[in-house]
Amino acid sequence: MNRAKIWMLAAIFAIICGTGALTSCHKDDSAAIAPTEDTTQFVTLTDAVPDAILEIRYFSTYNFVGERIDGYLEPTALLTKQAAKALKEVSDDVKSKGYRLKIYDAYRPQKAVDHFVRWAADLSATEMKPYFYPDLDKSVLFEQEYIMGKSGHTRGSTVDLTLFDMNKEKELDMGGTFDWFGPESHPDFCGNPETGEYTGDNSKSPAGRSITAEQFENRMILRRAMLRHGFAPLHTEWWHFTLKDEPFPDTYFTFPIRQLKH
Repeated sequence: MNRAKIWMLAAIFAIICGTGALTSCHKDDSAAIAPTEDTTQFVTLTDAVPDAILEIRYFSTYNFVGERIDGYLEPTALLTKQAAKALKEVSDDVKSKGYRLKIYDAYRPQKAVDHFVRWAADLSATEMKPYFYPDLDKSVLFEQEYIMGKSGHTRGSTVDLTLFDMNKEKELDMGGTFDWFGPESHPDFCGNPETGEYTGDNSKSPAGRSITAEQFENRMILRRAMLRHGFAPLHTEWWHFTLKDEPFPDTYFTFPIRQLKH
């Protein structure tokens, strides 16, 4: 390759990497392993946790985009073997207290994240705004990091979930919906998640929304169970947890979601 072509390729690469956090070149991914289709270290979640209830929102149209998301070929959930083993321990734990786990999402292929990015860039697509982000202008979703070019879900050891009350035969009331874009979804909304103390402080809510002491405690029941069995929480979403010792911390997988055959 001659020198002129080398300089041309270098210039193109610099332009791509200069486009910001939505490309694969941003600094957080500098050590990332190449995307892979390898499913051998994954399991179908319900094979490992048979008591889990699935409500895979991104297979349905009831999500913040309003349509089925790319890469969700079947209404199932996948996790790395290590994360699934730890989640089985959580399931056994909460089942003894009268609850079951209800799963909204687990492994998420990169093509699904790319779908989110395309949707967020289209400011005219606001059909689901009343249900998931009524207090936000869609133009701030990138700036406030509700939508990003990479997701921990794509590494295979993150799960979005809630609790199902077996006695009442319905979801435990968490005071907010999965994928609500706003401070009301933060674990520290109206309380201190480190101590479990309810404070009622709703000053962060732009619309003056609040949750009750019971709803805050319900979030804490889920949080404490997940932390007891090796999961780490996210500071912006009460439903989101990642295995602390995740086996693929730098790998973003690309295979679609469907029942595994192995």
